[in-house]
Amino acid sequence: MVELRIETHRREELVNITERIARIVTTSGIQNGILVIQSPHTTLGLTANENADPAVVRDLLGHLRTLVPPDAPFQHQERNSDSHIKVSLVGPSLSLIIHQGQVMLGTWQGIFACEFDGPRQRRLWIQIVGQ
Repeated sequence: MVELRIETHRREELVNITERIARIVTTSGIQNGILVIQSPHTTLGLTANENADPAVVRDLLGHLRTLVPPDAPFQHQERNSDSHIKVSLVGPSLSLIIHQGQVMLGTWQGIFACEFDGPRQRRLWIQIVGQ
């Protein structure tokens, strides 16, 4: 297992980690297998999504904010219930295929850590299973 540390700078943001993950895969020497990325945080999710047009990131964050507004009447007293719900919607992990030493992503896809309660120092756990 590899631990990847990232720093976020805003309460809500998507941090592009595509290149950092690709380097981890290359360094592993695994040619074919499965890459699993896991967030151990209840307010940091993961997604693979469009990496070409930054408007998609803004749209995703904006619509999640509309769907789960931070000022809704939540019972949780830490004032971050919206963050927990957003991670439940996005998901805390990704499983991706490794083929011929490359993470298999679509032409426009990138890998993003989805911060919903920042800014913070975060960790991601990466496990590669393969040959």
